[in-house]
Amino acid sequence: MPLPFALDHINLWLLEDGDGWTFIDCGIGDDATRALWERIFAGRIAGRPIRRLIVTHHHPDHAGLASWLTERTSAEFWMPQAEYFAAHAMREGSAGFGFDNVVAMFVRNGLSGEKLELMKQRRTNYRSRVPSFPSVYRRLMDGQAHRIGGRDWKVVMGYGHAPEHAALYCEDLGVLVSGDMVLPRISTNVSVWANEPEGNPLALFLDSISRYAGLPATTLTLPSHGLPFWGLRERIAQLQEHHRLRLAELHEACETPKAAADVLDTLFRRKLDTHQLFFAMGEAMAHLHLLHHDGRLKHSVGADGVVRYAQN
Repeated sequence: MPLPFALDHINLWLLEDGDGWTFIDCGIGDDATRALWERIFAGRIAGRPIRRLIVTHHHPDHAGLASWLTERTSAEFWMPQAEYFAAHAMREGSAGFGFDNVVAMFVRNGLSGEKLELMKQRRTNYRSRVPSFPSVYRRLMDGQAHRIGGRDWKVVMGYGHAPEHAALYCEDLGVLVSGDMVLPRISTNVSVWANEPEGNPLALFLDSISRYAGLPATTLTLPSHGLPFWGLRERIAQLQEHHRLRLAELHEACETPKAAADVLDTLFRRKLDTHQLFFAMGEAMAHLHLLHHDGRLKHSVGADGVVRYAQN
C-alpha cells in the first residue's frame, strides 16, 4: 500500500485461513488506501470471510484502517495491549502523548531556531491518519500461538521501535513476519518518546533483534517495508554493526558537550525534511541514552535548560 512519506509503501500480509483469510496490518487511514482495499475485496478474496485482523503495532501505516476493516469485515481484531492503548492515547493526545510534550522534550535536547519553528508547525497528524480506532480488541501476547491455515504462528514481541511490537513466526513454513523490527535495506527507527523521556529504547531494540538471530538460517523474512528476504542472521548482524558504528561516532563527537540536536549531522548526512527531523531527533536521543546508560557518557543540564552529553 502507498504511503505519503519518503518511505513510500507498506507491505501488508494476507494469510489463507481455511475458507477465509487473516490480515496482518492494514495501511494508513486515507481514501486512497480504502479504495485499494475495495479492489482487493472485489478480487481474489471476494466472497470469503475475513477471520481476523492482526495489527503489529500502533503506528499509523500499520493501524490506520483498523476500525474500518473490522467494521467492513466483522473480523476479530488482535493487537498487543501496550500498542492498543498507545493508539488511543495518540489519537486523544493523552498525558505524555500530546505534541506540546514532544516540542518541550526537543527544546530540552537542544532543538532551536528554524528547525524548532518547523517542528512546531508540524504538530501531530496521528488522528488524521488513524481517523478512528476499535473500542474492543483481543490481546496478542509474547509466545502465544495462533492457528492460521492449519499452522501455528507464534507471537514474538519486540521492543524499542514501539512499546510492544508483535512479529509472527511459523516454524512449519520457516517464515517470519517481522513488521518493522527487521527491515532489509534501512535501519528501523528507534526513538525516545515524550511519554518516556529518560527511556533506553535502543538497548531494548538490540536485545529484541538478537532473539530473531536464533531462528533457522533458512527463515524467509516478510518485512513491512522493502522486499521479502533470506539471510535473517546476516541482516541482524548488519544492524548490530550499524548501531555499533553510530554509537562509536557519537561517543567521539561528545569529546566536548553535545545536545541531541548538535549531533544530527553526525548521524544523518542528508538534508532532513520536517517529518524526518522528528524521527531523527528521537533517534539521536536514543543513541545518546544508550551511551549514558552504559556509562560511556555523562550528562548535565546547562543554565539554558538543555541536556548535553560528554565523554566520561
